[in-house]
Amino acid sequence: MRVWDRLVRLLHWTLVGSIALAWLSTLGLGIVKWHEPAGYVALAVVASRIAWGFAGGHYARFTQFVRGASATARYAREVAAGHEPRYIGHNPLGGWMVVALLLCVAATATTGWLYTTDMFWGEEWLDQLHQALAWAVLVLASVHVGGVVFTSIRHQENLVSAMFTGNKRPAGGDDVA
Repeated sequence: MRVWDRLVRLLHWTLVGSIALAWLSTLGLGIVKWHEPAGYVALAVVASRIAWGFAGGHYARFTQFVRGASATARYAREVAAGHEPRYIGHNPLGGWMVVALLLCVAATATTGWLYTTDMFWGEEWLDQLHQALAWAVLVLASVHVGGVVFTSIRHQENLVSAMFTGNKRPAGGDDVA
């Protein structure tokens, strides 16, 4: 069944690419000139995804996948016990990972932009904050990938493929739509 619409998938992979390019541009590979444009692309993607989170289709909307603290804690306990339900959209932990990644990428891009302004040019604290946020994005992305692999194995479903095709296995008996 179709879960992830074309825009969600396009924004997801554009964000992956812009973050990868921004990171690679810091490694002395001669592509440092791409760091700033990659950050602006990432910020535009985040703004677009936030807008689509309110205006998009069912599975794109934040109201569909951002759940409260008690539901998220209950889901985390179910994961730990090995009997969590399969979600057609994002599971509660995945939903909060989306929020954390969007906020962290937005903060990273914003501090990068601020560093280019006259008011904050050369401010060491801002540079340190930008770097710390960038590392936080990489840590969150790594945890996200780990969660995708874990969930794919646990529910015998290729979530990476689903993010390319938009399709997931239809809901079964205990699945949460």
